[in-house]
Amino acid sequence: MSSSIANNSSASLELLESLKGQLRDASLKQQLAALPPLIEAGDLGYQIIMDFLRTAKEQATPSIAAGRSLQWLAAIEHQEVQSFINEHFATGVVSLSPECSVDYSEIQTALIQQDFELADRLTLQKMCELAGENAIKRKWLYFTEVNLFPIIDLQTLDQLWLIYSEGKFGFSKQREIWLGVSKNWEKFWPRIAWKSDNIWTRYPGEFIWSLEAPVGHLPLTNQLRGVRVMDALMNHPAWTTTAS
Repeated sequence: MSSSIANNSSASLELLESLKGQLRDASLKQQLAALPPLIEAGDLGYQIIMDFLRTAKEQATPSIAAGRSLQWLAAIEHQEVQSFINEHFATGVVSLSPECSVDYSEIQTALIQQDFELADRLTLQKMCELAGENAIKRKWLYFTEVNLFPIIDLQTLDQLWLIYSEGKFGFSKQREIWLGVSKNWEKFWPRIAWKSDNIWTRYPGEFIWSLEAPVGHLPLTNQLRGVRVMDALMNHPAWTTTAS
């Protein structure tokens, strides 16, 4: 714990108040920057983050800052913090719509725990469930199946990845990059680190299963590296339809 915050001096309390305001009202970048020193502050910092999450819960749309806050707290072995999570955020900050065709709670849990490799595998599994029994058996997708995915399901998957990655991961982020390179696949793959020097990145060992990965690196779901499936995903109406 930082000595500048751990004691109860007026200077340390002023710093905590400053961090509290930063977490509540600042830009996303500043909100995220406030979290490590608040965690380092111990009990007082935990309380500020929990208060922030209580307020965030009242908002109609979950925020990236709330998702990252929950990830920080979930990693702490602290009875009061864990009780707070179990009482208020047992299923996460993203409310999963009953209109979804598939249950995505396992993905949310993996993302909260920052187990991005597991979340990635579960994402493919759930997409196969969306596609139907044949896709479940073969464990991969046809592009024609992707075309038929319900909008709300793809938007939900995307939201989960965005909220728990500081806004770095998700299909919509990949699409943003793809459009930015004029839909040129050979420029796209290196941008998201799926290819380097014209060689495919090896799965799973060469992929970066953390927030240190480049923007758009995840979700991978491995076999989606085929152009036809990715093209169907990038052109899906989910990305041009407003979420309900």
